[in-house]
Amino acid sequence: MATLTPVIAGVFGGMEVWVIILAIVLLIWGPSKLPGLARGLGQSIKEFKKASRDEDPPAAEVKAVEAKKADSADKPGAN
Repeated sequence: MATLTPVIAGVFGGMEVWVIILAIVLLIWGPSKLPGLARGLGQSIKEFKKASRDEDPPAAEVKAVEAKKADSADKPGAN
């Protein structure tokens, strides 16, 4: 497989490789699942960047999350 990589890189440019990868992903998962996969990937990257900064969240953000949790706990039918 190592000898195939330079051949593919020589034949296809950067954009063509991304189009081929996208086409393969479409064939495997189908168009209905792609938005969910992209959303999950985006959230994962966002969480990773946030954790890699190694900073505490701002106090306003913490208060907003706590208020949201308290609000959802007050609603009937919430777990």
